[in-house]
Amino acid sequence: MQPKLVDLPPAGDGWLHEIKYDGYRIQIHVAGGKVTTYTRNGFDWTDKFPVIAKAARGVPARTAIIDGEICIQDDRGVTDFGALPSAIKSRPHDLVYFAFDLLHLDGEDLRDLVDQVPGSRIVLSDEYDGDGAAFFELVSSHNLEGMVSKKKGSRYWSGHADAWKKTKCWTVSTMQVIGVERDKQGVPYALLADDRGYQGAALVGLPGSLRTAFWRYVEGETVATAPIVGLKKKANWLRPGMTAKVRYLKGSDKMRHAVVQAVDIER
Repeated sequence: MQPKLVDLPPAGDGWLHEIKYDGYRIQIHVAGGKVTTYTRNGFDWTDKFPVIAKAARGVPARTAIIDGEICIQDDRGVTDFGALPSAIKSRPHDLVYFAFDLLHLDGEDLRDLVDQVPGSRIVLSDEYDGDGAAFFELVSSHNLEGMVSKKKGSRYWSGHADAWKKTKCWTVSTMQVIGVERDKQGVPYALLADDRGYQGAALVGLPGSLRTAFWRYVEGETVATAPIVGLKKKANWLRPGMTAKVRYLKGSDKMRHAVVQAVDIER
């Protein structure tokens, strides 16, 4: 079941709210002592998560299907998507599976099921039964990616549904535009840096007049080499002089889903 993205969390007391974890969405299938982990697209990734699979073998059930998210946490306990690929290879014992839905089981309750696995890397995702706006404020203040709201009494099914809603936490920063690159489809991205160095790429999503000013600067201020030593990319590098207001997701050291909202050009 895929939640619908909304700008604000749903109001009223008809919803349960959970943290939106920043990891890989995975279903755990338990059947006759065998455990298989499947990605959202149906790929068998059991070999990638041996520690999680081992923990799932301790689930006291003949058959079960659990929906959740495999994550790696930073020192604050916040899930870090950027660190996940390397953690799968080098730190598999640190992975955590946050279970948030039970799709099939021999009549057991999920909370009791998970609690019966001592020391497990499978953890039950907590839910909050209260004001969605207040929960969102708390999630945002801790720099988490967002939250998921589930309508009380709703049924689980495959695909997108209004019964689940996700609200993401965004932040906005001003950075120097140091270059422009295009993806395989030709979509342009601004390459950005600040006092800490290169910060990543952001989709150029500007309205008409700003878009014109942006490309006029790119055409007139191109330089041959990257302004940051050691930055190896195929891009159009720019002289300093254009800054961008960039919106991107909270919850990671690296910018994700970043979009350039405005630019300012030194005169």
